[in-house]
This record gives sequence, C-alpha cells and structure tokens, in this order.
Amino acid sequence: MAAIVGLFTFLLLLLPPSLVFSQCTRRPPVIFNFGDSNSDTGGLVAGLGFPVLSPNGRTFFRRSTGRLSDGRLLIDFLCESLNMNLLNPYMDSLARSNFKNGANFAIVGSSTLPKYVPFSLNIQVMQFVHFKTRTLELLNSNAGYENLIDDDGFRNALYMIDIGQNDIADSLSKNLSYFQVVKQIPSVISEIQNAVKGLYGQGGRKFWIHNTGPLGCLPQKLSSFHTKDLDRYGCISSYNNLATLFNKALSHLCQELRYELKDASIVYVDIYTIKYDLIANSSVHGFFDPLMACCGAGGRPYNYDIRVTCGQPGYQVCNKNSKFISWDGIHYTEEANKIVASKVLSRAYSTPSLPFDFFCNN
Repeated sequence: MAAIVGLFTFLLLLLPPSLVFSQCTRRPPVIFNFGDSNSDTGGLVAGLGFPVLSPNGRTFFRRSTGRLSDGRLLIDFLCESLNMNLLNPYMDSLARSNFKNGANFAIVGSSTLPKYVPFSLNIQVMQFVHFKTRTLELLNSNAGYENLIDDDGFRNALYMIDIGQNDIADSLSKNLSYFQVVKQIPSVISEIQNAVKGLYGQGGRKFWIHNTGPLGCLPQKLSSFHTKDLDRYGCISSYNNLATLFNKALSHLCQELRYELKDASIVYVDIYTIKYDLIANSSVHGFFDPLMACCGAGGRPYNYDIRVTCGQPGYQVCNKNSKFISWDGIHYTEEANKIVASKVLSRAYSTPSLPFDFFCNN
C-alpha cells in the first residue's frame, strides 16, 4: 500500500498543476525583485537601450518587451497569481506606473561579482536604497505624491532574489577548472548574504530566494562545450554538479539567516529540481525536444549557434503551436515558465512551505 501511495504522489508531481490564484486580504502586494535575465522584465532595454528584438514576446505580449522569452516569465506568473500588475523595471522612466506595487531591479547578464560592476546584485541593492529613500522623501514632501509606497509598504513587501547562474556560467566560459569554480562559490554566496542583510537593514523582513537551475541542460552550454560527460537525459553532469553545490550552499545560507534574523521569513525555493524534472519528464508535459532551442540557428540537436542567436539575422524559430522548453538556448518559453510557476505555487518545493502570498496575508 505504501508503494502505491508513493507512486501516486510521484505521478501527481509530474502533472502540471493549474496556477494557484490567491488574494492579498490584509494589504496590497508589494514586490521588489533582484536578479538576472531569468526575471528581467525590460531592465536591459530601459537601462542601456540594448535592443531585444522580435520574435521575443511574440505570444502573450505580441511584441518585444525586453523579456528574453516568447512570452511571460516565472515572475510574471507569480505576480498574476496575486492579481497584481506585472513588475516594471526600476530604470524604465516611461513606464506608466508609479511603482505602487514594487519594482524590478533584475538586469540581463547580472551576477554577484564583481560587486561594483553594473548591474551586479550589490548595485541593484544600492539602486533599491536610493529608490526607497527618494520615494519616502516625495511621500513626505506634501507635493501631491500620496500614491506611493509608504514605510509600511516597504516593511511588508516581498524581497525576491534570483541570481547566481551567471557567476557559475561566466567562470566556466573562462575555462576555469571544475575545482576553481567550486572555490568561487563561497564568494558568490557571501554576496547574496550581504544583499539579504542589506535589505533587512532597510526594514525588509520577508524574503523569497530561488536557487539556480540545471546549467548542464541548457542548449547553449551543450552546443558550446563538446563533452562525453553527459547524464541519462543528455545534460552535462559536471555543470549540473556545480549548480547543485551552489544550491546546497545557498540552502545552508538561508538556514543560517533564519537563525540569525529571527524576525524575518526567508523562503528557499528549489528551482533546480522543478526544471530538471521538467526536462527528465518532458514528454509527460508534451515537450519532445527538451534540449533544443525554439529560437536559434543550426537545427538539431540543440538549434543554438552563438554567432546567430535568437532575433539576429539568420535565426530560425519554431511554429507558435509547437511546445519547447528552451526558448533561445538559455531562457525558457512561456509554456515552460507557466509549468515552473505552477510548481513553485504548489509549495512542494519551498522551505519553509509557505504560500507565495504569505507576505501580504500575515
């Protein structure tokens, strides 16, 4: 009987549960996000004017919004689950928003190190400090800026961090050895610790921290680094091992921070397991080329060519009705992001197992 129950539970986890929608009953939701391209909702375009061309954004938005996907990102689905507006980039001066529901500081290509190079995690936190200071100044100036985030809003906001992938990937691109990359992980974790403590010092008490996904399963990595070091699903084992080591260190950091910052709630979310399961069980979800990019060049097996990336002259893109996990060899399609979001919202991959809306209902 125990074996049957276990099998039933496993099969349930394979199925893509529908998105869990909730309502913030105690206070309006406010979210501040820090990260890289996995959660950049247009910051690169707004901050540097760097073009993110079509066919990016072709599904939900029907135009490029600066997101590196054909549609919505994980963070978009999480915001939608709270019935709140999607987060605008902090640097988007033309956004039709007063940032009442928060701001997104994530930028494509961001890492934790070097810490003073735009737009590192440290720089993003510095931008937040300026944003908060200026917002409260305007709010208290009696100059008609009442519709801004107040001190209570900053204190009860959710502070999301999703970064670290580029630190590992950049080290690998520099041809560092496996053990040299391992030695750098504590420095990356230290920067995330500094960010959490810095935000805590600004009054933040509710944190939502994503670990990094399976780097060795990205078509970009598979096409660039020819190796026989592949696992049963065709992913580069050593790269995934590095991601796993990073995630273990990040999980340990979250445990330490919970002990040290006793009045803070710090939720650690296992994105790696969600994404790896999606690849391992891709056919269950209707994906049949889990390691191939929808938008790129070169055709099978990975459809990725660093010389002809998605949106650049010569690219090829899959049909809109086809189902791919990878959009451009690095980032996920909207269809895949929706499944990842449903898993995140299920609470099965969160430690502690708090609902995503805990910050606006407690």
